[in-house]
Amino acid sequence: MSNIERRAFKQAVYAVRDEHGALDVVQDAMLKLAEKYSGRPAEEFPMLFQRILQNAIKDYFRRQKVRTLWTTILSSFSLEEDTDPLELLDTRETLPADGPMEMLERSQVVKHIEQAIESLPARQRQAFLLRYWEEMDVAETAAVMGCSEGSVKTHCSRATHAIAAFLKSKGIEL
Repeated sequence: MSNIERRAFKQAVYAVRDEHGALDVVQDAMLKLAEKYSGRPAEEFPMLFQRILQNAIKDYFRRQKVRTLWTTILSSFSLEEDTDPLELLDTRETLPADGPMEMLERSQVVKHIEQAIESLPARQRQAFLLRYWEEMDVAETAAVMGCSEGSVKTHCSRATHAIAAFLKSKGIEL
């Protein structure tokens, strides 16, 4: 279960680009799954959860749009600008390596891959993560994304080409 939570969290972080927001999105999705679908067969949970997670991510962006609008309007009446200079600590896990050089190399490659995924357009990132991170087939991904199987294939193809090009520009050959 913790593996599913971790993967869902990472997927949400890539989508919303904020760890706190991503945690809220994943928690909301899990609560909705438990509240509304607890009577369903267990084999339906992965697909239901992915669909709920994707909808929770869309809801997050809708809420952010409204908050940003009102924050911008209300902040124009304020004399002070509220900014938080503290940066979040990087809490990414690292894989065990043979030595410090291998660990450094691996962490740099992972960083570049994450940057490549974050730079993808939302639909390409969503299709890529569902297909290759969540290991869903094309039909399942299409059902979660609410689009055709052909669209999933197109989004995945474009995403893999974009990631490969990004990594190549950083000197990493696949």
